Amino acid sequence: MPSMLDAVVVGAGPNGLTAAAELARRGMAVAVFEAEGSIGGGARTEELTLPGFRHDPCSAVHPLGAGSPAFSGMPLARHGLEWLHAELPMAHPFDDGSAAVLARSVAETAASLGAHDAGAYRRLVAPFLGRWDTLAADFLSLPPRGLPRDIVTLARFGLAGLPPYNWLVRRFRDERAKALFAGLAAHVISPLGGIATAGIGLMFALAAHAGGWPVARGGSQAISDALAGYLRACGGSVHTDFEVKRLDDLPPARAYVFDTSPTALARIAGLGRFYDGYRYGPGVFKLDYALDGPMPWTAEAARRAGTVQIGPTSAEIGTALKQAYGSTAPEVPFLITAQPSVVDPSRAPEGKHVFWAYGHVPHGWTGDLTDAVERQLDRFAPGFRDLVLARATAGPPELARHNANYVGGDIACGAAQGLQLLLRPKLTLSPYTTPHPAVFLCSSATPPGPGVHGMSGHNAAKAVWRELRRRR
Repeated sequence: MPSMLDAVVVGAGPNGLTAAAELARRGMAVAVFEAEGSIGGGARTEELTLPGFRHDPCSAVHPLGAGSPAFSGMPLARHGLEWLHAELPMAHPFDDGSAAVLARSVAETAASLGAHDAGAYRRLVAPFLGRWDTLAADFLSLPPRGLPRDIVTLARFGLAGLPPYNWLVRRFRDERAKALFAGLAAHVISPLGGIATAGIGLMFALAAHAGGWPVARGGSQAISDALAGYLRACGGSVHTDFEVKRLDDLPPARAYVFDTSPTALARIAGLGRFYDGYRYGPGVFKLDYALDGPMPWTAEAARRAGTVQIGPTSAEIGTALKQAYGSTAPEVPFLITAQPSVVDPSRAPEGKHVFWAYGHVPHGWTGDLTDAVERQLDRFAPGFRDLVLARATAGPPELARHNANYVGGDIACGAAQGLQLLLRPKLTLSPYTTPHPAVFLCSSATPPGPGVHGMSGHNAAKAVWRELRRRR
């Protein structure tokens, strides 16, 4: 290691590794320091239940990863990353045994919404079809430092997406479409009446039509390992079991880039009350299952989907989200579930499956949501409990211990509500810089926010690069 590094990155999650790789590929001397014994952050894979069952403790499905400008600009396939696509990106079952689907095909998706709303769905997505690459690059690079690549498409997306979910679904007549979009909007863990929740739902729908909602072969750890492999190929280094409590713990560098929560950064870098206005959101309660067979969904489409949303009405989903923002866990939680072994048999022994589900709960909640979650699962996959070989549960305290960025169990590293959904961590044109000229933030607390896409790290690396060039 040189006596003076160009950049030190704290935290080896997808954003930290992306920032490090972006800087190293430009010829900079870069080292990453990670407190845990292994890299990955929110993109890890571990045997949480039984030997041979490979679970993703957090993110398993990556709708924004496959189309990420950051990831597509790196040779990650050369370092072992392979995307796998289930036959259907997502299914949303109903109590009558049917399901709406989010398919790669617009026509199949529209048909699943019923005759009343098929045309409305096609008209909603039509202006953006074939434009995902430029739209994603513009959307995921906000706030912009120059003109958008496609200002007309971005403006149209803004007109459709900036209002709340409630405004978007006025174009639909039936509950199937309304529930599907409520579930999509809920992925960002925000009340459905919040600003830009329409855009969140639309973004996830467009991602499915453009690049699918894939999983990484072998588990989400493959994403982190590929990023680290590329970083090392560019001359960077990664150091684990290295907890950072203050800046003096780190080697000398021209820039320090933190893939941490704003709270942790302020403590380590001595920034005082700089991030005091930053708010954290609800937590989640997550269950990972080792199953003796595939989930016995009543809806046939759900058996073919990588992701299954469970919340048969928009009202039920909205109520669950409101309760999670309060002080009481929902009695009937909205669930996001993933079944990666539907498309990736390497995740479990032959004939077996891995499956996870999570529901939203209040920030820092210490209760047990297992019964409520399993009642919901049994509602749409009756008899699934007979297949359970083992389960692992993690509420907000366990999630926060596993990943320090999940403050209070908030897997988004900050409330995705109000202006903080769009302007995080502060109201500023430079969200990656801090009052300390050598200290930068690159976690999902910065734009474009949560998800395994590396774009917060990508954007922060650009800010670091500009600053270091300015100092020369």
